[in-house]
Amino acid sequence: MKVIVTGGAGFIGSSLIRHILNNSNASVVNIDKLTYAGNLESLEKIEKNKNYKFVKVDIIQQDKIYKIFQKEKPDLVMHLAAESHVDKSIDSPLSFLETNILGTFSLLEASRKYLNDIGLDKKKNFCFHHISTDEVFGSLGEKGFFNEDSQYSPNSPYSASKASADHLVRSWGSTYGIPYLITNCSNNYGPYQYPEKLIPTTIINALKGNDINIYGTGENVRDWLYVEDHVEALWELVNNCDRGQTFCIGGNNERSNLEVVQEICTIMNQIIDRDKSDFLKQIRMVQDRPGHDMRYAIDTKKIKSCLNWKPKETFTSGLEKTVSWYLENQDWCERVSVKHSTENRLGLKKN
Repeated sequence: MKVIVTGGAGFIGSSLIRHILNNSNASVVNIDKLTYAGNLESLEKIEKNKNYKFVKVDIIQQDKIYKIFQKEKPDLVMHLAAESHVDKSIDSPLSFLETNILGTFSLLEASRKYLNDIGLDKKKNFCFHHISTDEVFGSLGEKGFFNEDSQYSPNSPYSASKASADHLVRSWGSTYGIPYLITNCSNNYGPYQYPEKLIPTTIINALKGNDINIYGTGENVRDWLYVEDHVEALWELVNNCDRGQTFCIGGNNERSNLEVVQEICTIMNQIIDRDKSDFLKQIRMVQDRPGHDMRYAIDTKKIKSCLNWKPKETFTSGLEKTVSWYLENQDWCERVSVKHSTENRLGLKKN
């Protein structure tokens, strides 16, 4: 099998590539334009694998993408390339519209042209797998869960751009017959996550002695999914489930933002001797950001039914692994943090 992974130098993409190469005989072509959040260091352990190739290109460049398709003749496209930080989408939404909407359009059009070129048998086995987010569904109340039939109700430029991409993929499947899968996942965490996200930002700022800022009251709830559990599910889906479907993938680990930060600080207090100083004392509540969804949670019945899949990691076990990885790889954090300050969050409400 020949697999094109877009955004393969990113957090989830690099984990997916490592999983594919370590658990199958498939060949992988990694397409990434290497924005600030793209980091080839995440792929150092497999970069010399004979089944791996990297191509630096922007997915919005449809002609170049089509030429890659013609040359590589993929059986599968796993599309993760995206601008993905909600705060940044509030301050600078244009790049999110370009990459997440027009970039997805470009890949779909390249796929359509490519499928018109190849034989019927190969076309039957092709799949365009779009990896999306549960944020497209908006915000939940205190009860209930998102599922595959949930209504779309995005509340940020980021989630709106991802919702648009979902609709494009589904419509190219209906209109042009492109075999597809769409997956909507909950919040990912784990090793190699770029230091702009909540968990690595908290760890790094704690180590630096900076304030650990939490938006609003800290009561906003997310369902947390360990990245290696996520990519295992993605790979199982494309190999075992019928096309033309949507699946929700969650970790069954709901925590408020405040609880997440407090648990990180508690783990760090247990690992690091700082003359009895307490990382919890660095926590500060700051002004909330606009469009901040209150709660996400995912019903995973469908993927469990299809694959008998469930996450291997609890939130506590996954978080312990994650904190340990960042503490052991502080040099990596320093190098990638040069591209982005982790000391101040973006997207705060303006008075």
